[in-house]
Amino acid sequence: MPVLPTRLRTSATAAGVPVLACSLALAGLGAWTADGRAGSPPHVAVTKAYVYRSSGSTPETAAFFTLTNDGGSADRIVGVESPDTAAPPSLSEHRMTSSGAAYRQLVDSVIVPAGDGLTMAPHGIDVTVRPKRTWRPGEEVSFTLRFADRRPLKVRAVVVRPGTETDSDRPLGP
Repeated sequence: MPVLPTRLRTSATAAGVPVLACSLALAGLGAWTADGRAGSPPHVAVTKAYVYRSSGSTPETAAFFTLTNDGGSADRIVGVESPDTAAPPSLSEHRMTSSGAAYRQLVDSVIVPAGDGLTMAPHGIDVTVRPKRTWRPGEEVSFTLRFADRRPLKVRAVVVRPGTETDSDRPLGP
């Protein structure tokens, strides 16, 4: 007769694990819904924007944006425009070869995660730009960020010397 309790115990364990996993998932989804963010659209804002002044004979430079997304869904930057550049800006990612050489790789889009954000940086994601003329530190450059799931966002980036960032606390977008 000891075989029956062992079988029941094994069956209960086999059924209990999926039930527990489903219960935990349901509790997590319930908390997310109660927080009011389930299914809510992305809500992206730019908190910092700066562009490096080009240096030497290099015609291209880079712009960087810090974006927050306190919405319930992720969004993607799918394009960047600027009336102040000689060629359309492009999203790019800083990459390294196995021999240690750096290069930029163009990317089609960049994700701005829900409940988080994106910080562009010189050794990661940035926007490659070619100025129409020489920019001086302190000047502002206009950009329009285009997203997959929201209206475009107009931003003004401050020109800074390479290796520095703006420390302005003024609003950067509407």
